[in-house]
Amino acid sequence: MLTLIIVDDEKLLTDSLKGDIDWASLGFDKVFTAYNSRQAKEIFDRESIHLMVCDIEMPQGSGLELLAWVREHHPDTETVFMTCHAEFKLAQRAMQLGSFDYLLKPVPPDELLSVGEKVVAKIMKESEEKQYSRIGQFWSRRQPLIAEQFWLDLLHHVIPSNPDSIKREAGERGIPFDEKLQLLPLLISVKRYHKDFSPRDQKVLEYALKNSGEETLGLEGQGLLFTTTDRELMALIPIEGDAALLREQFKEKARPLIDYASEYFYCDIAIYIGNAVQGHELNGMVGRLRELDKENIALAKDVFLYDSARKTRETITFPDMHAWSIMLKEGHGGRVLVEAKAFLWTATASMDVDSLYRFHHNFLQMVFYVLKIEGIDAQLLFGDDKSADLFRNASRSVPDMVGWMTHIIGRSMDQVRNIRESPSILDKVEQYVNARLDSEQLSREDVAAYMFLNPDYLDRLLKKQTGHSVTELIITKRMALALELLLKTELPVGTIAVQSGYSNLAHFSRRFKRFAGLSPHEYRKKYVANSE
Repeated sequence: MLTLIIVDDEKLLTDSLKGDIDWASLGFDKVFTAYNSRQAKEIFDRESIHLMVCDIEMPQGSGLELLAWVREHHPDTETVFMTCHAEFKLAQRAMQLGSFDYLLKPVPPDELLSVGEKVVAKIMKESEEKQYSRIGQFWSRRQPLIAEQFWLDLLHHVIPSNPDSIKREAGERGIPFDEKLQLLPLLISVKRYHKDFSPRDQKVLEYALKNSGEETLGLEGQGLLFTTTDRELMALIPIEGDAALLREQFKEKARPLIDYASEYFYCDIAIYIGNAVQGHELNGMVGRLRELDKENIALAKDVFLYDSARKTRETITFPDMHAWSIMLKEGHGGRVLVEAKAFLWTATASMDVDSLYRFHHNFLQMVFYVLKIEGIDAQLLFGDDKSADLFRNASRSVPDMVGWMTHIIGRSMDQVRNIRESPSILDKVEQYVNARLDSEQLSREDVAAYMFLNPDYLDRLLKKQTGHSVTELIITKRMALALELLLKTELPVGTIAVQSGYSNLAHFSRRFKRFAGLSPHEYRKKYVANSE
């Protein structure tokens, strides 16, 4: 007979799933419930669990964290995830997150019952198939986390890349290792996401990609697929037989994963297959695969076989960016963008990552030069997180470069138009200042930063239109507010000083007298009396 545990912090849902579904008809004679990861682990420690139905998002430890623990301590347990995360609804078929299936809440009982039937069928089949080949045993799912950490330590140089050190470390960790065994490394690089995902969601998607990759590549019992760094996964396949034939086989197996990644995981991936190597040669081959990925600036969604012969690239002649700077100054940013895109796509075949890097910085210098002429502070204009992310990724690929150029040209041209429409600049400055007159820290630098302008340049603009600098405008606005409050209210002078941006009453009084020719008390006494 079989056992089941339902884990969800929503008690009503958990109890409902336990009582409303005829689990006994599937062969489950025991159904346990837990409302957090701690309770679930306590049950696992005393019971043999065949199936876990688990919420992925819980306050005291997520379902993913619980799954990692279960895979390490109870690897034979199957898992079905539940979630309210609607963003991944389309990924139900492929995103299994290391589980048997992935269901969107609210889960219909008949759907969960159907999934349960499939789990039982899988459990029964596996119970009859406990024969593993030598290689299968080597990559047994009973030690996935230990094996993954072993290879990660080798790739991160924690374990020295020599046969004796590798064999000794494997023995100490209880991992069967044959120093004569050859490995086929396969690197999966996430080149770009189609949407703006949070770091957390990216990790979920990459975790899903890993598990879909295990199924698509047929690695269960035949190899490992694990995450090495952000946006990078590595598969290690033990080789028995013809290595060249195995490379070609995995080239064909890898192609569907590229399509799955685009359709279900909202990302473009490139896959690189190395040559057969022994354990101590792995780091060198992985480094060469990473170089291939670095050079893949066209972001081709394809499978690449490593070839030791590097292709020579033609010399790149960059466009005349001086002409582009003139076009930008004349407001023709769209035309600059069209020409820049045309150059990049035409030159892609001849470009490498170094030439793309040089293009990136030349283009940036050209845009910043135009902004400086317009008095715009580029560091302020592009100081936001989105601009920073686009800048960092621009040299990764031509599509990333196009995305960054589109952003920087669009924002630059919008700001240039705002600057040239001087009345709108004055309106925005006055609106910003009026809303902050009670702030003693309000300065011309604050106003300039809000407008993405150099403070001196903003002073020149305002003096040309109003005859006042930014600082003079702030003082004038504060004094005008103080005059109005003195005439129209009975507020104490100290309160009026604070409302006008002065915490020091003596300082306020001196400033007011220079402005109005009278002290605040004298002004109120004279003009309020006259108005009566």
